[in-house]
Amino acid sequence: MAGEIIVGLDIGTTKICAVVGEVHPDGIEIAGIGSHPSEGLRKGVVINIEKTVNSIKEAIEEAETMAGCEISSVYTGIAGGHIKGFNSHGVIALKEREVTKIDIDRVIEAASAVAIPMDREVIHVLTQEYIIDEQDGITDPLGMSGVRMEAKVHIVTGAVTSAQNIIKCANRAGLDVCDIVLESLASSEAVLSEEERNLGVALLDFGGGTTDMAVFSRGSIKHTSVLTLGGDNLTYDIAIGLRTPRMEAEKTKIKYGCALSSLIGKDETIEVPGVGGRKPKILSRQILGEIIEPRVEEIFTLIHNDIHRSGYEDLINSGVVITGGSAELYGITEMAEQVFNVPSRIGYPEGIKGLVEVVNKPMYATAVGLVLYGAKRTKGGRKFRIRDTNIFGRVTDRMKKWFREVI
Repeated sequence: MAGEIIVGLDIGTTKICAVVGEVHPDGIEIAGIGSHPSEGLRKGVVINIEKTVNSIKEAIEEAETMAGCEISSVYTGIAGGHIKGFNSHGVIALKEREVTKIDIDRVIEAASAVAIPMDREVIHVLTQEYIIDEQDGITDPLGMSGVRMEAKVHIVTGAVTSAQNIIKCANRAGLDVCDIVLESLASSEAVLSEEERNLGVALLDFGGGTTDMAVFSRGSIKHTSVLTLGGDNLTYDIAIGLRTPRMEAEKTKIKYGCALSSLIGKDETIEVPGVGGRKPKILSRQILGEIIEPRVEEIFTLIHNDIHRSGYEDLINSGVVITGGSAELYGITEMAEQVFNVPSRIGYPEGIKGLVEVVNKPMYATAVGLVLYGAKRTKGGRKFRIRDTNIFGRVTDRMKKWFREVI
């Protein structure tokens, strides 16, 4: 196997997953995947560096073995309640009456010139549209004539320390970080179609520790938010409600869980192991559904309220796409349609070749999305080759910028 590779590292609350993608002229081929339970994170944020580093190493080694390559650099995701997104816009006068690359950079810089607290860092400045002399909806203004240009952008910020801890964990595992990417943005690369982005869609990345949300319309991102509730909350509710160990609660959720109890047959039963060696109990599956349903409804209602407050509720014309590990819960789309009152579907990673059967699960959407995100942004030299000799030497500008804050 030879060629350029891109690695997506999803550092999640319940699992750490590495996906290796090989770039070919006709697309991305998934060459390897490694996954390991995550123990050092809580609600998407690193709380134990040592445990996180060990989990990253395990996932990376597994991916290296499967792909038959050496991994030196990764694109990694970021989530957590500290993430905040807001819209901004900037205006400039066009000196040459024709838009140049410098003008585009200037207008984005003007739009990005917002006061941000010292403990926060800009993670993304995502362009929504350009307006030239009151003509809006322009996606690529290069070469156009005009006197005045505006840019509308979506700025995503996060806590400096959370970003630094992710970089630190990757570095200690012997990896350089090419870029840190908002997880819902990464997942959108893998699961959303062009039509959905244009028509308007809400993407919910329903993970273990967090539920990340992004609203897209006219091909660009309009609103983002992170809710610090996820699949772990369901597991905890089941463990308390059924008085069963947490590990058994997780297994019960995966095997018998249902987000809408009305979909469960009246006479369906489940066996639930007891705590501390007590005998297992035979219970109605309906009871499990009644524990899960209110929590899923609460998560979706909080997100729905957030979209409503943002003023973009009318934009989600093509509906809701749910991805992430918890998206495989039976009845999840029915519950989403009930809360959001729009069509709903589960998002599976698309636009890839190679080990498609292995990664064709919602839980791998972020990691696959990070590979696709990286492939789009490496046309210009930040790619690395398999067996790259300079494994530990390269430190990216992005990391330097972050660490400058603390030095």
